[in-house]
Amino acid sequence: MPRASVKKFIECKKEQLIDLVLDIEKYPEFVPFCMSAKVYEKKEKGNLLLIVGDLTIGKGPFKDTYKSDVKYNKKDDSIFVTNLDGPLKHLENTWHFKEENNFTEVSFEVDFELKNEFLNIVMTKSFQFALDKIAEAFQKRAEDLFKKTQN
Repeated sequence: MPRASVKKFIECKKEQLIDLVLDIEKYPEFVPFCMSAKVYEKKEKGNLLLIVGDLTIGKGPFKDTYKSDVKYNKKDDSIFVTNLDGPLKHLENTWHFKEENNFTEVSFEVDFELKNEFLNIVMTKSFQFALDKIAEAFQKRAEDLFKKTQN
């Protein structure tokens, strides 16, 4: 199964970055290869914010939509994502946030398996590169939105 992780230090408040990650419907504006996003359900349950949504990922005529279950744990500043439907046989992705001196350390880990075995082999070779690009997109978006508000 393709697996990758990335860690970034972003100049913004932890709450701002968490809100950015949870604003799933804005992903097509800045996340590479994200063509559309839709949230179907968003509800609070104790220390958890629960979201069910779709992301359509692709380029040109090649695209696929997968449905995810997103759990934001307010107590430990983490977001855990699993797949519900779509081209993924398995998906677990975890975000952890820690703020220090006006910077937020975000670590992002992804472990997934596609239903298509050939694409699994292809993705294994290029997934760390793709994850780095996605992390850079979140960092740039955070800097564009929040750097002005820090000063």
